[in-house]
Amino acid sequence: MGSRNNVTHFVLLSLTQKPKEQKVLSFMFLLFYILTMVGNLLIVVTVTVSKTLNSPMYFFLASLSFMDAIYSSAITPKLISDLFFGENIISFKFCMAQLCIEHLFGGSEVFLLLVMAYDRYVAICKPLHYLVIMRQRMCVALLVVSWVGGFLHSIIQLGTVYGLPFCGPNVIDHFLCDMFPLLELICTDTYVIGVLVVANGGLICTIVFLLLLVSYGVILHSLKNLSQEGKRKALQTCGSHITVVVCFFVPCIFMYARPTKTFPIDKSLSVFYTVITPMLNPLIYTLRNSEMTNAMKKLWRRNIISCSK
Repeated sequence: MGSRNNVTHFVLLSLTQKPKEQKVLSFMFLLFYILTMVGNLLIVVTVTVSKTLNSPMYFFLASLSFMDAIYSSAITPKLISDLFFGENIISFKFCMAQLCIEHLFGGSEVFLLLVMAYDRYVAICKPLHYLVIMRQRMCVALLVVSWVGGFLHSIIQLGTVYGLPFCGPNVIDHFLCDMFPLLELICTDTYVIGVLVVANGGLICTIVFLLLLVSYGVILHSLKNLSQEGKRKALQTCGSHITVVVCFFVPCIFMYARPTKTFPIDKSLSVFYTVITPMLNPLIYTLRNSEMTNAMKKLWRRNIISCSK
């Protein structure tokens, strides 16, 4: 514990050390971050205000967008600042806070995506019982369970690494504070800790991903009992969900379901699921969803009319 106090800050090597590339990447990620916040917050506001989007699916979608906005805000602004100003120093406390928030919202999103798959299963496979099963109290309970799952995951990750001795060097070959890069700076044997981290991260991601594949397989198999219009709507909704699941889980499984070792490709994959995926989620969920796009158009027209008066 005393050794850890010798490290008061870390140096992040970020994505590149070339000044010109840093400037270009900083502006690119700034654009991505703006699109992420606008897209996700627009979904949250639209679902909250619109009277037509009152089904459980949109309640969970708004929750997912809120998680994406906070998750991205814990990582992307620091990345943009480091690339633009070239100051890649992060304090120990801020590093631990970033680690905690990243795994809190990332872990909660893992469980929420499973909840959203269950919602689609009930809606498509048991439509007559949908409103009875997915009543408001059940939806809130499922959302709370997702948050609790993310909180427990985050606390275990943070508790695992917080009290370990960091003896130096204090250079992290990454653009954020994450488990595997931090474990490389520990000056004690990390085998048991690494197994715990993999079990609490990679194993959970793998199990949830397999459950999602099975659930969507069952849903797609049951589509033969629906009408052509029903099949079309179900395929649109499930297609969006499956796309988000694959974009989120495949990089996470590669990153966390393996021995505690870092690879050069880790930074690129981390950019994908921390920066790109939260930006793409609103597009994936809204472009093929006529109800959501119509609600957004009505909200936009209402604001224009109110401003013109």
